[in-house]
Amino acid sequence: MIVLGHEEYYPRFGFVPASKYKISAPFEVPNEAFMALELKSGALHHVTGTVEYPKEFLT
Repeated sequence: MIVLGHEEYYPRFGFVPASKYKISAPFEVPNEAFMALELKSGALHHVTGTVEYPKEFLT
């Protein structure tokens, strides 16, 4: 699960910077605000790349 949100709020639910998994945003955002959460332990260990959003999110 990926979220762009407040870096002090989401970590309480287990979110960590997505960069930990070599996952990046398609636009410039603070590293601490672009976070990921594994829904199953180990699910993101071999996942890397840039998140793709629908065009409606990019305007």
